[in-house]
Amino acid sequence: MNIEVLKSKIHRAKITQADLNYIGSIAIDEDLMEAANLIENERVSIYNITNGERLDTYVITGKRGSGIISLNGAAARKVAVGDYIIIVSYASMDFEKAKTFKPTIIFPDENNSVK
Repeated sequence: MNIEVLKSKIHRAKITQADLNYIGSIAIDEDLMEAANLIENERVSIYNITNGERLDTYVITGKRGSGIISLNGAAARKVAVGDYIIIVSYASMDFEKAKTFKPTIIFPDENNSVK
């Protein structure tokens, strides 16, 4: 039996951009992606700490060292620049393996840099 477990989490990242005219997705600084063990096109859930909104989208690579966290397309209506969000991804794995699996969790600073 497989179950879904937390794989990666970026806790309290700050929205730096919201672009309605972009095709979609969330752009994440490449440094944060690497630190959180996320890859481009990976499905992520976004939990907006500021307003309670929740949504799913996919990751695109943002400029390394820029601190960018940009929600794009329709998702841009669910955030405002300056909002704090949690970005999570999940993985499906065998129940027994899931018991010992340790997710990657990072806590960026105010500039969305890896602490």
